[in-house]
Amino acid sequence: MSEKDWFIDWFNTSYYHILYQNRNESEAKEFIINLMNHLELESESNILDLACGKGRHSKTLNELGFEVLGVDLSENSIIEAQKWSSDSLSFEVHDMRYKIENRQFNAIFNLFTSFGYFDTFNENQLVCEAMHQMLEVGGKLVIDFMNVFKVISSLVREEEKKINEINFKISRNHDDSHIFKHIKFVDQGNDYHFTERVQVLRLEDFQSLLEPYFIIEDVFGSLDLQPFILEKSDRLIIIASRKK
Repeated sequence: MSEKDWFIDWFNTSYYHILYQNRNESEAKEFIINLMNHLELESESNILDLACGKGRHSKTLNELGFEVLGVDLSENSIIEAQKWSSDSLSFEVHDMRYKIENRQFNAIFNLFTSFGYFDTFNENQLVCEAMHQMLEVGGKLVIDFMNVFKVISSLVREEEKKINEINFKISRNHDDSHIFKHIKFVDQGNDYHFTERVQVLRLEDFQSLLEPYFIIEDVFGSLDLQPFILEKSDRLIIIASRKK
């Protein structure tokens, strides 16, 4: 596994999907409904769900009447998501560091801490450039990230989860630039070890990244869109519009 692109192998394993199979679907759906009520997009809007995973947010957006393309680097996630495909909902394998050729969107959503997987700030810049190129002028960008201040201050150092008869041993640590989640387990006599690595990105980091391309309009701190409070908020949710 490449240390640099750790997410390519890990997200494509069946174990990733086993470990995260019990994510709160009703909470995710309520979040999307809250967002759309706030954004008030036109009913015919074309939305890109960037780093869509298995498509749960894409599916809800489509159910609300929007045309949606969900993309993710994980081929296995896209295969799973494609069960929801229809004339107005599609999924593709795609690297978020690059624009999708010949496509423009009224809104781009990047949700559930699907940013900051890369090693360098420059790679984050590539993502922002790609989103800027794919979004129409005035179009909306939504980034839903963790509040790294609260995550670090309340970091659970070690825990175990038994799922599908697999005992996942999880440990966490951080340095100045990344939060690490180490996942170890044994299955069918084989030892496995994967490490998730997400950049420590604060509000001021996103402000610096987005400033050349977008105007930040709102910053929220929870899935029900309460104000962002550094010491208390679980999330960092940024809503911006594309500059000319």
